[in-house]
Amino acid sequence: MKKISAVVFLAFLLLSFLNAQDRNPGRTPIRSRYYEVYAAEDMGKAVSDELESRFDVYNRLFRFDPALLPAPLRVRVFYDKAEYDAYITARLGSSRPGAVYLHYNQPDRRELIIHQNSSEKDRMLPHQAFIQYLRGFVPYPPAWMREGFSIYFNTLKYSRTGSNAGALSYEENLSWLETVKSQADNLPSLESVLLADTMGAPDHFQSFSWALVSFFLNSGNTDYFRTLVECIMLLSPNATAAENSQAVKRRIDLWIKRDAFDADCVSYFKARKTFAELIAEGEAAYNAKEKVDAELSFLAALIQRPSHYAPYYYLGLLAYEDKNYEAAEQYYRSSLEYGGDKALVSYALGINAASAGRNADAVSYLQQAAAASPDRYKARAERLIERLIK
Repeated sequence: MKKISAVVFLAFLLLSFLNAQDRNPGRTPIRSRYYEVYAAEDMGKAVSDELESRFDVYNRLFRFDPALLPAPLRVRVFYDKAEYDAYITARLGSSRPGAVYLHYNQPDRRELIIHQNSSEKDRMLPHQAFIQYLRGFVPYPPAWMREGFSIYFNTLKYSRTGSNAGALSYEENLSWLETVKSQADNLPSLESVLLADTMGAPDHFQSFSWALVSFFLNSGNTDYFRTLVECIMLLSPNATAAENSQAVKRRIDLWIKRDAFDADCVSYFKARKTFAELIAEGEAAYNAKEKVDAELSFLAALIQRPSHYAPYYYLGLLAYEDKNYEAAEQYYRSSLEYGGDKALVSYALGINAASAGRNADAVSYLQQAAAASPDRYKARAERLIERLIK
């Protein structure tokens, strides 16, 4: 009988260990409509509820037939960092922060791995959850579609606690907008993005993938949106990434005139404004007493980032100047809710309440402003309070 080398024997033991872990995750899974979650019981249901909600949002656009999923989407939740790192490192050679999707040719081995206690989880989970969804139906989609849509959906937020527990909210992900705007006159060819693999892809491939998705979805041209939908319908679960990319390219070439597309894409991104640009434009218009332009800029900023304090504060100032004290108070309160400067906004609330004739409320707000920042507001607040209580 031939001797087995120590290296071969150790490799055999490692493979046996990994296969045993795949067959026996150590916990009874929580099963939902489309997911199979391995986690402690108190967490498994919460994780599956969140992923099911995300799945529904993704499928409103992609409209895949859930019956065609070859296997439930498997999810494994770790609480201990060392265990999470060891599990990922054994499969990828190194760990990944927060969450990572592991793809295999065999559908029943694919899984989304989550480090539940990681500070990176909330940043990585939306990205990786979308990739799991897409590759569950189309194992090898075009790279631009996989990357572009995962960035697009990365700001789909799920409320796990509070009065909005179980609700999803979305703010358009514009993290790549400034980069794309800076390259607007030098965008890569459409063909190079459509056919790119992540290896050998053009520089800033992620930003241009997101740009293509954003343009198809938001350009306002129904022909472009229809073409995107048709491309999604052409994706084959049995094709390679190159084959799916070629099928999409052929469809786009059939209906889109390249010169017009390039011009429309450049115009679209030059017209898009970042949040910072909208706030700066609003401030400039406000200081120039151009109230209508200021309001339009702040409202556009609010639509872009409805959970940022700044648009609410400035809209509160505009409402106050129009003597719409009730609306001003609501805007100021929203600014505080989303992290606005407590001293600044409380002082504005005090001035607003005093102007509305609600002196008791004004005194309360002014006292809060003084307490929050004595250096800035204590003296001013006390002078106003003295006048209000006479």
